[in-house]
Amino acid sequence: MQLSVIIPAYNEEAGIGRVLRELAQSPDAGPDLRIVVAPNGCSDNTAEVAHAYGVTVVDVPVASKTAAMNAADAVVAGPRVYLDADIAADPTLIRALGAALEEPGVHAAVPRAEVDLDGSSWPVRAYYAINARLPVFVGRLFGRGCIALSAEGRARFAEFPDLIADDMFLDGMLRTGEKRQIDAVVRVPAPRRLGDLVRRVARARAGNKQYFAWQSAHGRSYGVVTDPVATSSRSSWLRDVVLRSPKLWPAALGYVMVILLAEARLRSPRWNPASGWGRPATASGPGGGFGPAAGSGPTAASGPAASGTVAASGAAGASDSAAASVPAQAAPPAAERAEDRGAGTPRVG
Repeated sequence: MQLSVIIPAYNEEAGIGRVLRELAQSPDAGPDLRIVVAPNGCSDNTAEVAHAYGVTVVDVPVASKTAAMNAADAVVAGPRVYLDADIAADPTLIRALGAALEEPGVHAAVPRAEVDLDGSSWPVRAYYAINARLPVFVGRLFGRGCIALSAEGRARFAEFPDLIADDMFLDGMLRTGEKRQIDAVVRVPAPRRLGDLVRRVARARAGNKQYFAWQSAHGRSYGVVTDPVATSSRSSWLRDVVLRSPKLWPAALGYVMVILLAEARLRSPRWNPASGWGRPATASGPGGGFGPAAGSGPTAASGPAASGTVAASGAAGASDSAAASVPAQAAPPAAERAEDRGAGTPRVG
């Protein structure tokens, strides 16, 4: 099976070398995997680093993840894997996702997620000790930073709308029985510092509100499936997580603190969603790795003070929509939509 791996990248010079090394220079790499990096609006050398690995580079002049995904989609055909630029996935994982797409009726596949918290502060560990256990992630596509989509699944829409939560959009385009989680793990880097986490969670919550407003206005014309999560609610962190595991009460205090700080940031007149990812740059170049960045690092086990990894109940914090619980049963009040951005003219190299 021929698979394309699409990696949208915004100022990822510091870390994308590690991702491309895993994919393009692995002993298991082969001609069946085509890697396409889509730098978008970058002010660093992301494109140059990608070129050094011999992959296809589609340079998009504006900073827009969905514009980058659309531009990369235009140069590939068939099944594809959308991979966040900070998620290291090897060819074995990519091929396993592709194999899942060959199962009858399956049009999207994701791996299991483990949140990587090594070096993260206590508030970050506390937040993910709760977030990683939220049942909202079970059976969904969001929160992994890695989504495989069949050719038929991609043919259901002309292009990605301009949304922060692109993974929620993909999740909404497919029914439950068309999604598959494979028995393979992807490690999701968490922020190290509280401030970086608060910005990420604020962006996630803004993305959630934006998505539900978009779904209400445009979902039907796109063919979005109304597929609510029965266990999703604003109190899920308490009812489904903390009350079932009282040892998590200390972590719950940190979780609530992060949510309140994120909401306060959203209400700030200085809030800008573009600043919300919380993945500071570190020095590297072609062949460089992640280094000690706040947005990368390895993660916790059963409690917020542990080191190692937090295995999510379904997924966890990889992408924007993963950093906050999603109230999927009812759309929240319509939020202001992000300013529309033109994609400009991509340059393929």
